[in-house]
Amino acid sequence: MVRIGTLSGIAMAMLLAGCGRGEAPAPVADAGFQKQLQERLLDAKPGDVIDIPAGRFAFDRSLSLRVDGVTIRGAGMDKTVLSFKGQKSGAEGLIVNASDFTLENLAIEDSKGDGLKVNEGENIAIRKVRVEWTNGPDTDNGAYGLYPVQTKNVLIEDSVVIGASDAGIYVGQSQSIVVRRNRAERNVAGIEIENCIGADVYDNIATDNTGGILVFNMPDLPQPGHTTRVFKNKIVKNNTANFGREGTAVASVPAGSGVVIMSNDEVEVFDNDIADNKTANVVIASHYSAGYEGKYKPSAAFDPYPEKIYVYGNRFSGGGDSPDGLDLKALKVAMFGLNGRLPDVLWDGYANPKRAGGPQICIEGASGVLNADGPNKNKNPKADAAPFKCTLDKLPAVELKQA
Repeated sequence: MVRIGTLSGIAMAMLLAGCGRGEAPAPVADAGFQKQLQERLLDAKPGDVIDIPAGRFAFDRSLSLRVDGVTIRGAGMDKTVLSFKGQKSGAEGLIVNASDFTLENLAIEDSKGDGLKVNEGENIAIRKVRVEWTNGPDTDNGAYGLYPVQTKNVLIEDSVVIGASDAGIYVGQSQSIVVRRNRAERNVAGIEIENCIGADVYDNIATDNTGGILVFNMPDLPQPGHTTRVFKNKIVKNNTANFGREGTAVASVPAGSGVVIMSNDEVEVFDNDIADNKTANVVIASHYSAGYEGKYKPSAAFDPYPEKIYVYGNRFSGGGDSPDGLDLKALKVAMFGLNGRLPDVLWDGYANPKRAGGPQICIEGASGVLNADGPNKNKNPKADAAPFKCTLDKLPAVELKQA
C-alpha cells in the first residue's frame, strides 16, 4: 500500500484545519503534492494501492495511469477532493489506460474535459466516486463524468455525477457492464450506454438531466450495441434545457426525456419509476430522427432501427405535458389538444422495411404509444397501442468477475 502522506507544510496545515469541522478545506495549490501524486502513478506497480488522504487538492494538469492492477483510494467522495478548476493542460482530470483498475472514495471536480476516462482496459471498478462541475449546467463543462470506453467487465456503483455537458455516466463500445446505485443529475444525459454489448443499469436515480437514461447506437463504430437491461431505476423530472455542445449526438435529445432508446437492439426497460418527464417518459427512435445525419453518415452496414425493444412492468406517472421543440409541441396539440399530454411512449415511426412482422417493439403497462410518423414528417401520427401488444424473451443478467 502506498500512502501519499508527505505533504508540504501548507497542505498539511489546510488538512488539519478542516478536521475539527468535518468539512474539507479550500483546494490547496500545492505543486509538491501534485508532483508527488503524479510520480506515484507513473511509478506504480501491479498490486499497488495509492491512498489519498482527506482534503481538497488543486491540480493544474491531468493525472494519468498506465499500469495494470492499481487501486486509487480516497477517504470519501466528500472528503478527498481533487479540484481541476485551474487546469491549464490536459483534457481529463484522470486518464487511465490500464486493466484491473479500481477508483474509489474520492471526488473529481471541475476538470477541463472528462472527469475520469478509462480507455481499453478490462476489469474496471469505479465506486463511491463523485464527479462534479460546481458551476452547474454549462456548455463549457467537460463532456463526460465517468467515461469507460472500449473496456470489458466494468462496474460503476454508488457514485454521483453532476453537470456534464454530454453524459454524466457514459460507457461506450464496451462489453459486460453493470451500472448500479448511482445518482446522475443536471447533466445533458444522466446515464448513457452507447454501442455496448451486455449492460445492466439498475437502482440508479436520474433526475434533472435533459435525458435520464440513454441507450444509443451510433453509426460506424467498431462495435454495434445490443442486450441492455434498464430496471429498478428512478427516472424523474429530467427537464433541464439541453446545454450540449452543438453537433454532438446528445445535443439533439429533447429536454424532458426519461428513457431514450436510439437505433439499439434487444433492450428491456422494466420495474422502473418513470415520471414527470415533460417530453415523454420513454422515447424510441431511429438514427433518422436524431437530427445529425449531416454529421454522421452511416455506412450500409449500420442498422438505424431500434428492434426487439421490450417495455413492461414500469410505474409511469405524469410527463408528456410540455414537449421540447416546435415539432413535438405541434404534434401534442394536434393529437391531444392544448391541455393534453403525449402518452408514456413516443416512437418516431421508423421501421425496417426489410423485416417482416413490424418493428418488434413491445409495450405493456404504459398510458399509450404514439407513432409520430416520422418518415412522413409527422403527417399521419397514430395513438394506437394495439400494434405493440406483444412479448419478447427476457434478456440474461450480466455477470461480472469482481461484482
